[in-house]
Amino acid sequence: MTSSRNSESLLLTPGDLAQLAARGISVEEVMGQIRCFETGFPHAKLDAPCTRGNGIESISPENISKLAATYEEERIKGRVSIFVPASGAASRMFKSLAAVLNRDEASPEKKVSELAGSTDPDDLEVVHFFRSLGRFAFWDNLREAVSASGEDPDRLYSEGKYVPFLGALLKPSGLDYAQRPKGLIPFHGTSAASRTPFEDHLREACLYASGSEGRFRIHFTVSEEFLADFRDLADQLTASGKLAKVSPEILFSCQKGSTDTLAVDMENRPFRDRSGMLVFRPAGHGALLTNLEDLQGDLVFIKNIDNILVDNRRQQVVEVQRLLGGFLVREQRRIFSWLEKLDGAAPVSKVVDEAGIYLEKVLGMTLPSRLTAEEKTAFVRTALDRPLRVCGMVPNAGEPGGGPFWVSGQDGKSRQIVEKSQVDLEDPAQKNILEKATHFNPVNLVCGLRDFRGRPFTLKHFGDPLTGFISIKSRDGHELKALELPGLWNGAMALWITFFVEIPIETFGPVKQVNDLLRPEHQGKD
Repeated sequence: MTSSRNSESLLLTPGDLAQLAARGISVEEVMGQIRCFETGFPHAKLDAPCTRGNGIESISPENISKLAATYEEERIKGRVSIFVPASGAASRMFKSLAAVLNRDEASPEKKVSELAGSTDPDDLEVVHFFRSLGRFAFWDNLREAVSASGEDPDRLYSEGKYVPFLGALLKPSGLDYAQRPKGLIPFHGTSAASRTPFEDHLREACLYASGSEGRFRIHFTVSEEFLADFRDLADQLTASGKLAKVSPEILFSCQKGSTDTLAVDMENRPFRDRSGMLVFRPAGHGALLTNLEDLQGDLVFIKNIDNILVDNRRQQVVEVQRLLGGFLVREQRRIFSWLEKLDGAAPVSKVVDEAGIYLEKVLGMTLPSRLTAEEKTAFVRTALDRPLRVCGMVPNAGEPGGGPFWVSGQDGKSRQIVEKSQVDLEDPAQKNILEKATHFNPVNLVCGLRDFRGRPFTLKHFGDPLTGFISIKSRDGHELKALELPGLWNGAMALWITFFVEIPIETFGPVKQVNDLLRPEHQGKD
């Protein structure tokens, strides 16, 4: 590309400019996205895995109690909010079942016994699913959907005929679960009294987030298509009294169209649909950074919608949340104390020295050499005056997703959550560091989103735009490139002050595919 102006005139028509304006996307943003497609993104420079005692804090039982008490001091002041990304559809959760249904739909008489000896992973998932149907919280809903199709569910089940059940579960004429958000699918409880992850997140949050008057805010990001469904369920829950004496303020937002990114063809030219319009795609969970900032929260917990456990495991989760919150408050008090002194009129050389040691020994930063006293003070102030996050980390049990690493950067090294796709696997040294990881990111973190004066941070100023991701998709029979923004807890928070704290793996129970609901953390008695 030559100049930005020439590129704009070459690639974008007046109609394109009108389309951008309607979405609230600037030409500069689009041109920057095209440059990302052309240049790609650099790999993360792993320095070492974060391990227990080297980047991951392991808290003693005595200190757990102290940190929980510290957290309680701030909770009762009403400082706590919850942020739950909940817009994703459950399509991946039912991927194996959908694959088998698409293949066998024309053979409704096929029996599950015919799949039992298969080596196909999708077939084996269906076998496990079918033989465990009575253990799913949505079993009664599924029986009713099969009956509504004119079939006898009890007879079909006794004969082992799985196709009608898959059809009733996944097709639009049935429950259509693969197209619904996970947050609205029954996960827990009995069939007669099932609960969705949406309800269980509310119930869990009531146990550790409410202020002295029983109030707190909990915010769900949802797709616009299902916003009314979530609101209806929220109204039902608050009217039913199921949330005891706690009165949460339940908020919703949708991913903004202005955060969508342009799709390009394989030659990095804007991809157009059959009518000639530019094609935009959702930019991943990193696009939710604007929703998080709009919340204007103070101490904000973030958890994924599918990481929610059955009731009899909830107390341990609550203890972990108090631990994480207390750790954040402790570090925040220390940092705020230094910043308040640096902002005052008294001599600050001792404060600068103390804070400088903290930056180097605790956070891993490298202070530039040969700074004047004024320059060192300014550097320390800037380094401390950032959003803060404390991320729970669980021992690595083979789950897909990112992990905690020390990553080298311009100002030394820092703790980062890194995905496998960010690592240069052709570099043996980098691959070796990746494989030595001992812990995994369960997406359970608490964030300090206000500065020492109580003002909200502008969060976009503390991300790394070079940590995005490019994937290959298709539309109208043609391949396209899609651009994801830096992930919400990855590059979007790259410049935050970050701590990793070890938490029990028993508090982590993601549901990535439907049979995960058969694990003990989702099958315990309430």
